[in-house]
Amino acid sequence: MRWNGQKVGEEDASALPGMERLEGLVRSVTTPEFAGMTFHEVAARSALNHVPGSSAMPFDWTINPYRGCSHACTYCFARGTHTYLDLDAGRDFDTQVVVKVNIAEVLERELARSSWGREHVALGTNTDPYQRAEGRYRLMPGVIDALAASGTPFSLLTKGTLLRRDLPVLQRAHERVPVSIAMSIALFDDDLQRSVEPGTPTAQARLDTVRAATDAGFRVTVFLMPVMPHLTDSIAALDDALRRIRAAGAIRVVYGALHLRPGVKPWFMAWLRREHPELVSSYLGLYPGASVSAPKAYRQWLARRVRPLLRAHGLDGRDEEEPVRARPVAPGARAAAAAASVRATGPAPQPARLF
Repeated sequence: MRWNGQKVGEEDASALPGMERLEGLVRSVTTPEFAGMTFHEVAARSALNHVPGSSAMPFDWTINPYRGCSHACTYCFARGTHTYLDLDAGRDFDTQVVVKVNIAEVLERELARSSWGREHVALGTNTDPYQRAEGRYRLMPGVIDALAASGTPFSLLTKGTLLRRDLPVLQRAHERVPVSIAMSIALFDDDLQRSVEPGTPTAQARLDTVRAATDAGFRVTVFLMPVMPHLTDSIAALDDALRRIRAAGAIRVVYGALHLRPGVKPWFMAWLRREHPELVSSYLGLYPGASVSAPKAYRQWLARRVRPLLRAHGLDGRDEEEPVRARPVAPGARAAAAAASVRATGPAPQPARLF
């Protein structure tokens, strides 16, 4: 094991770019158990992040114990945030992970303030709280306990099967406050999953986690996102995914087409050119220039394809872009509510040539 100690507030000329000035940096750590990765431990000044009022997100507060993510998903929208540290949105995002080692203690202080309105807090909206680093640092039990003790409802979104470790903690929290659990599973083909999300557990391992959470008394949502044009949007692929999701005990699905935000598109397109060069021209047509989202026509076509399958498998569900009805969970609070059941719109037509 190699430890690189650094004093808070001082510069280290030998540190990685951006890390020599990282506020609150305590030390940088590498260890054989996490080969190729470096954990940058920081003393965070705050734990709760306020979501800008202009955001479409159905919650106002988030917590992110980590920055960067070992899941290494080629499409991850959060990649661009690593450039704020003068690190790149590609390999550095996957291997240079910032760890807020004191986040539970800071969170307890923030939640104890008289001004805190016990509003809904979302975890997993940026980088995954149950990525591999959590196995080493065990930050989440303290975060969960702090939220529950303060009477603050919260939701978790993860790709990590390490969630199963904390199911007893989450059950105790759920006795005190509303707790929502969602599992992100985009790829059900093992070879494609290993290529696109090389640091994630398999789809089956995540489905087993959905079953464990369901058996623990939670009503689990699965995020079938992103749906990738030409790779995971066939009727056969979608039908298989929804069948397996339902069999695992999930009650609801949120789906959506691939987004390629700034900082993400170059990394994803490099992967596409390497692994599926035959699809490059199609993707350049779907995501031209600075375009982030697939065309509206494709998203509508995808909805017409998914909705009948949701009904066939007895799943509630919605497109990620459909509005959700916020409902208060405490005075003055705003939280995401379950969407109304989606009505099927009949058989999907053949896609336009663009797709």
